[in-house]
Amino acid sequence: MHKDDPATLAAPALGTTPMPRQKMDAHWMPFTANRQFKQAPRLMSKADGMHYWTPEGRQILDGIAGLWCVNAGHNRSKIVSAIQAQAAEMDFAPPFNMGHPKAFELAERLVELTPEGVNKVFFTNSGSEAVETALKMAIAYHRVRGEGSRTRLIGRERGYHGVNFGGISVGGIVGNRKMFGTLLGGVDHMRHTHDLARNAYSRGVPAYGAELADDLERMVALHDASTIAAVIVEPVAGSTGVLLPPKGYLERLRALCDKHGILLIFDEVITGFGRLGSPFAATHFNVTPDLMTVAKGITNGSVPMGAVFAKQFIHDAFMTGPEHLIEFLHGYTYSSHPLACAAALGTLDTYAEDGLLTRAASMGPVFENALHSLKGLPHVIDVRNIGLVGGIELSPIAGLPGKRAFDVFLECWERGVLIRTTGDTIALSPPLIIETSHIDQIVSTIADVLKKQA
Repeated sequence: MHKDDPATLAAPALGTTPMPRQKMDAHWMPFTANRQFKQAPRLMSKADGMHYWTPEGRQILDGIAGLWCVNAGHNRSKIVSAIQAQAAEMDFAPPFNMGHPKAFELAERLVELTPEGVNKVFFTNSGSEAVETALKMAIAYHRVRGEGSRTRLIGRERGYHGVNFGGISVGGIVGNRKMFGTLLGGVDHMRHTHDLARNAYSRGVPAYGAELADDLERMVALHDASTIAAVIVEPVAGSTGVLLPPKGYLERLRALCDKHGILLIFDEVITGFGRLGSPFAATHFNVTPDLMTVAKGITNGSVPMGAVFAKQFIHDAFMTGPEHLIEFLHGYTYSSHPLACAAALGTLDTYAEDGLLTRAASMGPVFENALHSLKGLPHVIDVRNIGLVGGIELSPIAGLPGKRAFDVFLECWERGVLIRTTGDTIALSPPLIIETSHIDQIVSTIADVLKKQA
């Protein structure tokens, strides 16, 4: 079901007449080259399945699942119907000291998918909020157990954990950090896992680099384990350019956290809900963290929502003292919003009906072979992939970092394919409903554009 286009784009029917130029002065766009965009806007007004459409009726193949989030494809009927029915029944319910049935139903459905022992769900509204919540939960957990000295947080270089102060503090992307002062104190970073010299053109997880997890021992030697609350990593780093964990790396990191009494947090905002061919990266790699953050795919991108999954022992540590007192002084007005819960339940039904949480396992080899066919094309210096996520790293233009990939992005858009770039890496994460023909179109379009740039 498609709604009419917004009035500001008014046209009698999609594609029948040219669209009037939309006023764009008031909207300061996020993570966007605003001046460039407003000179040549890229607008979308409709979506269905694997595609978007522009207001003029041009079809665009979605190679990035919206923004790593539309895992089931666009305009899925169960999700649409669930949102519509919930909006008509109850628009909002206060989440503090009150509840509504769908929040509890959703939490029970979610923990059926999580690793054993990860069985508590705290709802937020985004991945950024989920990260903030997990970091606060980790620090508070140690405090309620009598280890209040454990306040230090360890992130990783090139990590992305949202854009709130906690997230950019533990994150390691310089462009997201440099403008915002000294950030949180008591944060340190391990090295990232990207090693072009040893692992270029790996298929799946690279062979070399498990020893990089031993950076945590360096953190312990510098700060002492008694001061460290948690380590947070993306199992597969997405927004920094699709960096994969070396074979054995996550297992080694888990063992070191256990050794030193440090909580391990997996940021699964991107990898959650089928992206790697398993419900979560934790289930894919068979490494269970203490806390997991999710968002994006939890509602198929239809209504903003995030969550933190916690192990039972973390939850239980807070359940002390008088029963009338709030145990964890944290939350959001829109936590477990009724429309978001309805959308998430419709999303889980859609995933189950279509087998989408494991479909990347069967489509992954097709995707892998297509991506690696780009090896040897102009400017390509690496290709990496896992499940239905891929990165194509390009050599930068001297003095203009990011320009080469951005030019590829613009040209692919003109040719009807939506990709994403981060620095000089093309990142792909198509909806999990993708077919071989879609993969061929995405990769052949990128190949043609790269050849044109030669």
